[in-house]
Amino acid sequence: MNESSQQLIGHLEELRSRLMKTVFAFIGFLIAGMVFVKPIYRWLIRDLDMKLAVLGPSEILWVYLMIAAVCSLAATIPVAAYQIWRFVSPGLSPRERSVTVRFIPALFFLFIFGIGFGYFLLFPIVLNFLTTLSAGQFETMFTAEKYFRFMLNLTLPFGLLFEMPLVIVFLTVLGIIDPANLKKSRRVAYFFLIVISVLITPPDFLSDVLVILPLLLLYEISITCSTIAYKKRASRQAEPSMAQESAV
Repeated sequence: MNESSQQLIGHLEELRSRLMKTVFAFIGFLIAGMVFVKPIYRWLIRDLDMKLAVLGPSEILWVYLMIAAVCSLAATIPVAAYQIWRFVSPGLSPRERSVTVRFIPALFFLFIFGIGFGYFLLFPIVLNFLTTLSAGQFETMFTAEKYFRFMLNLTLPFGLLFEMPLVIVFLTVLGIIDPANLKKSRRVAYFFLIVISVLITPPDFLSDVLVILPLLLLYEISITCSTIAYKKRASRQAEPSMAQESAV
């Protein structure tokens, strides 16, 4: 077996090890989430004027698991980001390692901010709009499974999508992408973001607009952040060459 094959096997083994650590962290946080799931559940339904119905024992378990899984996902994001950073850090310069490691806490806070945006702003607006459609016409009753699935569809995607600017900055720092490519791909990105927003929201125009606009704004913010990171990276790369020219 040649040296390149040995290096490939070593990288694959390291990748497997880091994936397993992330999975174990998720399972551990999931168990912790199940311990505190009841107070979290009561907090999530604190403003609801009705009791949620369940259609069977398995539905209760599904709701609790879903709540605990979202909490576990939020807690696992820094662990997963750190494992990815450890995997790619040998190929980075010392300065790149010090810069990119700072992204790890920001990933967690952006995820929480995205969840909060969906839960505190978007979810009440869409829920109130849909419930007013049935006022005086239907008797409104929510099952726990339908209610939390609806909540999940409007909050979790924002937690993930709010990571977009930071991920793009990270890839820009590594030299994988640049703002010029992001600008060229704007139309394609807009199309996919619109498709995502339509898929994750209820079938009404208001919900689509409330989701589409923040996603498009996030993409533009990502381009701006990528431009700033690209200029800083270019200036750092230009410093050694300027120093050599001055020395000559």
